[in-house]
Amino acid sequence: MPAKAKAPVAKSTGLFAVIGSDEGMVREEALKLYNQLTGGADDGFTHEVIDGIADNSDSAFDICSSVIQALQTIPMFGGDKVVWLRNANFFSDSVTGRSQRTEAGVQNLQAALESGIPDGVNFLLTAQGIDKRRAFWKFIEKSAEVRIHDRIDTNRDDWQDQVASLVSGMARQLGLQFDDEALELFVMLAGEQSQQIRSELEKLDLFLGLQRRKVTAADVHQLVPLSREAAVFETGRAIQRGDAAHAIQLVDHLLEADESAIGIMRASIINTVRNLFLARLIMDEFKAPATSYNAFTGALNRLPEMDRAWLPRKKDGSGVNVYPIFLAAEHAKHFDLDSLRHIMEATLKADQSLVTTGLDHRLILHRLIVEISAARKGAHKSR
Repeated sequence: MPAKAKAPVAKSTGLFAVIGSDEGMVREEALKLYNQLTGGADDGFTHEVIDGIADNSDSAFDICSSVIQALQTIPMFGGDKVVWLRNANFFSDSVTGRSQRTEAGVQNLQAALESGIPDGVNFLLTAQGIDKRRAFWKFIEKSAEVRIHDRIDTNRDDWQDQVASLVSGMARQLGLQFDDEALELFVMLAGEQSQQIRSELEKLDLFLGLQRRKVTAADVHQLVPLSREAAVFETGRAIQRGDAAHAIQLVDHLLEADESAIGIMRASIINTVRNLFLARLIMDEFKAPATSYNAFTGALNRLPEMDRAWLPRKKDGSGVNVYPIFLAAEHAKHFDLDSLRHIMEATLKADQSLVTTGLDHRLILHRLIVEISAARKGAHKSR
């Protein structure tokens, strides 16, 4: 999951930290915690919010000094006090973070916190990055209630599952539901940033109104913008559906945006064709059911290791990279294995032509897409 919340360690110390690379989640969690600590009442005098964005090492030192002073200053009218060091950017492994002046300021802040802050005073730190090799992090990890919200790593094989879970949870809060195709498309278009996901969900919420709460793929197409990554993904989806006209339109869009034909081939078309072939082969040879991801995965995991050795592996080597093959299985039903073998060979030849010949790259991609589409049973009859 994108957010990993660490259990409270020492609430009595009055120290709280919300950190992580997911800026939206950090901001949301920190504001919620700040309101809880202040009781939702901030008159502008009792509590202090200190901007933690430092332009240089001297600025970082001054910010630390301001925090120390705020922690040691009792509220004028009594009562509890919250000091919020917000969006600090000098605790990370950066030029500013490594400077001696910054380190001196951070050491002073750590010493002030270690010596104990006055009763009724709470310290809240938010930062997108902290160098976890340093003494300050070790102190915060040990002494504070720490909540970590890291961005989903799209280099992981299961990142789509994690984003889909995040999207589904946020959608439920708005009373929205996605059909399967719409959710899959939204994940690829909106990306992994929670802030962007929330923004796109709010647009869908307003668009659908109170009468309709089920999000369709058409809604996602209409409202969520098409990024480079989304165009690459949607090209593969159009090819799987046999919609040559839409796939060609997307390829032209990418080429006009200065994406290379070889890049399109390697990032979208080859992966699409390979996954279709593997899905069809798995369904034919091993009778893996394509109706459920768990059933599909279970059928593969029950195979002897020898029978799974030729399948693509996860990057960490922990097992078969099942998810993209399962996504292709629904469309692979519309191809026969011989046709897919022919398409694999045609894709190889097209890739070689892009690299070794002077033929028009756009024409090579267009011809290949039409050839793949023609092999699909019930393909769109678009020119």
